[in-house]
Amino acid sequence: MAIFTISDLHLSFGNEEKSMEVFAGWGNYTARLKENWEKTVKNEDTVIIIGDISWAMKLEDSFKDFEFINNLPGKKVLIKGNHDYWWSTTAKVNNFLKQSGFESISILYNSALKVEDICVCGTRGWLYRCETDQDRKILNREVGRLERSLDEAKKENLEPVVFLHYPPVYGNEESEEIINLLIEKKVKKCYYGHIHDGGATKRLVEGNYKGIDFKLVSCDYINFCPVSVR
Repeated sequence: MAIFTISDLHLSFGNEEKSMEVFAGWGNYTARLKENWEKTVKNEDTVIIIGDISWAMKLEDSFKDFEFINNLPGKKVLIKGNHDYWWSTTAKVNNFLKQSGFESISILYNSALKVEDICVCGTRGWLYRCETDQDRKILNREVGRLERSLDEAKKENLEPVVFLHYPPVYGNEESEEIINLLIEKKVKKCYYGHIHDGGATKRLVEGNYKGIDFKLVSCDYINFCPVSVR
């Protein structure tokens, strides 16, 4: 049983006006994603989807997008992104998934999840450059969520692998609070999304940074194919 990850699916089956196909490199992307996913992931595997999952504004409008995800092989664990406006309370999302029969999908929020021999830890994260009091408030809240997630891994005596929507380091700037927490908790692997292929990737940080192995997994950057975690 393998573990994979991918981010930024930006599905829009319920709102075709939001289709990403207007952007370079995104042509026929849902078909490409489906084909690559089915070639790579088996039913017994797990895929961590790190945010920006659906363009739906309301939970009920996300049905077709979740139906697409549910029909793909494997168990899927969702982490919130900055464009997931449909994301409501944990209870409401879980109830929606249950009532819709989307049994292969779960969410990770204020928690951690044991998958095989690792502990999946993560949260949305926030901007590496906080310029307002509101930004700092949100960042501190996200750091708290990540810390709770990592503490769960410690309780289970499992290796923590972190999944963040926002990159905690970009170019020569970093979210010091998140980076320091990752170092303190002895995290060795961190996957992130949010940055899309093109000019923005020129400043991305991948590989070893302060003893942590970072990897960008936005779906257009990884050619619409989940990448192996373990």
